[in-house]
Amino acid sequence: MNQQTFEVLGFYKILTEIECYAKTNLAKKTIQRLRPMQEKRRIEQSIKEIEEAMKILKISSSIPIHTLDEMTLFLNQAKKGIYIRADQFSYVISFLEHCTKLKQFMRDKEYAAPNVALYVQSVPDVKELTDEIARCIRHSNVDDYASSELAYLRRQLSILTDKVKEKANQLMKSKKYADYLQDKIVSERSGHLTLSVKREYRTKIQGNVLDTSASGATVFIEPIELADMQEEIQTMKVAEEEEVERILFELTEKLLANEEAINLAIETMHYYDVLFAKAKYSRSIDAKPPILTEDYTIHLKEARHPMLKENAVPLTLLFGEEHRALVITGPNTGGKTVTLKTIGLLTMMAQAGLPIPAEAGSKIAIYQHIFVDIGDGQSIEQNLSTFSSRLVNIIDILRATNDRSLVLLDELGSGTDPGEGMALAIVILEQLYQKGATLFATTHYSEMKEFADQTEGFLNGTMEFDINTLRPTYKLLLGQSGRSQAFEIASKLGLHPKLIEKAHEITYKTCRNFHHDQKVTDAYFQQQIAVNKYARKSLAKKTVDLPPVHDSIFEQGDNVILTETNETGIIYQGPDAYGKYVVQVRQEKRTISHKRLKLFIKGTELYPEDYDFDIIFKSKEYRKISKQLKRKYVEDVWLEEE
Repeated sequence: MNQQTFEVLGFYKILTEIECYAKTNLAKKTIQRLRPMQEKRRIEQSIKEIEEAMKILKISSSIPIHTLDEMTLFLNQAKKGIYIRADQFSYVISFLEHCTKLKQFMRDKEYAAPNVALYVQSVPDVKELTDEIARCIRHSNVDDYASSELAYLRRQLSILTDKVKEKANQLMKSKKYADYLQDKIVSERSGHLTLSVKREYRTKIQGNVLDTSASGATVFIEPIELADMQEEIQTMKVAEEEEVERILFELTEKLLANEEAINLAIETMHYYDVLFAKAKYSRSIDAKPPILTEDYTIHLKEARHPMLKENAVPLTLLFGEEHRALVITGPNTGGKTVTLKTIGLLTMMAQAGLPIPAEAGSKIAIYQHIFVDIGDGQSIEQNLSTFSSRLVNIIDILRATNDRSLVLLDELGSGTDPGEGMALAIVILEQLYQKGATLFATTHYSEMKEFADQTEGFLNGTMEFDINTLRPTYKLLLGQSGRSQAFEIASKLGLHPKLIEKAHEITYKTCRNFHHDQKVTDAYFQQQIAVNKYARKSLAKKTVDLPPVHDSIFEQGDNVILTETNETGIIYQGPDAYGKYVVQVRQEKRTISHKRLKLFIKGTELYPEDYDFDIIFKSKEYRKISKQLKRKYVEDVWLEEE
């Protein structure tokens, strides 16, 4: 499956949502590497494990998962001969304790999740190592009683330190030094106790000057009477540090001796972090385990697109038993594209070993390839039009498709001449079908509906439209083809039945009575004619070649997209009676039907209320002359509309 398929169907977005539930960076990276599989046994095993994990979450949502990155770092550090520091061992203790907690936690959940609970039991018991480290490390420091030697050294250090402090206080209070001191305070400098001496008396006290105040008025002197005692303290501190290092090296060696067990614990913790992230996400979208088929039948029950959350309209689809290609028709924004994406994304999720947001008993087929052609796909780098770039993609699909492929095509053949586009669409579908692919295609071409009706293996489907509310229901109906509902909508909104009947006859070459759908009086009809400045005299003879009256869809300043060329333009004028607007595209003004325009950004969001649009639509020379004429009359100067 290619990169485009993952991106267009939104598979990467699903992985990102799952990743949010993971606690460790290692698990997050593993989730991002998740891809669809083809082996049915592996897929089923993954889904079953997630199902068991979801049962565990119902019992308890607090899984004792610990971060892992530091443990790997510490093991690598130890193998290089560098001891693990006391504060780092605090993390090691926390990890080892979580391993013990995880074993107990899973042991208690074995009745609900026998397969998932089994993994942690393979991790060797590390309680002895945990207890030894915990005995030696306390509050991120080596404990006094980690060894008898360390306890002796620290006890002697405490005694000596107290003696030095007592001696320093005696010297500070003695008459010998009292007159020379700046402050009656014993302070510490570089680990030595000192007296604060006035600078002019520095020669009166024997000892080492260890520091000077910022002003220079005070010097900090270690009296000679304290030097010997403090030297002894420094010697003992060195001995203490050596003993601490010895203990840390010893603990590091014991950790390395259990490296195999530690790595297995890391791997197991990582496995559970990934698994429960999948399970938590599956719970959040109310996912159920699908049944996997190898005969390419699909049966979705109340399936929902996971990214639409509560806005998703459930999709029910039973397909593949008699037909292998579905042609979906219906109005714009009726849900055709979402239907394709739902089918494709749920297939990818299932093949990636994930439950899907659908009712229990839903069936998903396993495919070797999933190909999509959805969206404009315009290539800026290759300077290709929308139609050209999509055709390049479809040619690639034709080359790679086989009888184990799912192909999703949205508005096949659009973006070019309707007649030619329709013909290309039909031959492309025929070729893909002959190669054995499972096909889902959306279209507006009525000829493709007829083709699907007359071709074995093809089935028509339509997105339901509620004519009473003039809104799509987003429900897929199989076995019938749909129209754009333009005539029904026009009838509902009050367009005269005679106009609709003639349009219907032009389109479908058959007559249909719209009077029963719409009761419009001749008086109302004549009123509509009267207000239309393009009314023709032939209307008096009861002809019906009247241009329709169009409501304004866009306003001056609106940024729009020209759907046929994917260019961006700005609305200048319109609509006229035919629903056409004047659009400025790169300093060129074009007249374009509203059907070929799509709103990009409202002008009210871009410009202030009193904005002068002449700045955009008129030349500099035009604006200059306009300002002159507004101020006064200028002979032989006039404005020509641009």
